[in-house]
Amino acid sequence: MSSSRARVEDVYESQNDQRLDELHSKIRTLRGITTDIHGDVESQNLMLDETGDRFSSFGASLMQTSKRAGQAFGIGSGSLKPWRIAMLIVGVFLAFWIISKVLSWWWGSPAV
Repeated sequence: MSSSRARVEDVYESQNDQRLDELHSKIRTLRGITTDIHGDVESQNLMLDETGDRFSSFGASLMQTSKRAGQAFGIGSGSLKPWRIAMLIVGVFLAFWIISKVLSWWWGSPAV
């Protein structure tokens, strides 16, 4: 009886050793996956930080450009007013139209 009992205990012991090896293998796999996830999260955080910095820089340059455009067109506290710009544009088009009419009258169109 003791030899069969020893044999059963040896079988159980070998099964325990086999399962323990399988468990170690799964733990190594989980550790590798966890390490990969950590590395990916770190790289994504770095990318998000860089993206935030770029958007902040873009926002600052856009605000500065907006201020300069406001000063150039007199929208803020500048020298030119919007109605003056509109009148200037209308005047330029009117001047070109008059010049084109005078030049066409001066040179005339060929007789058909």
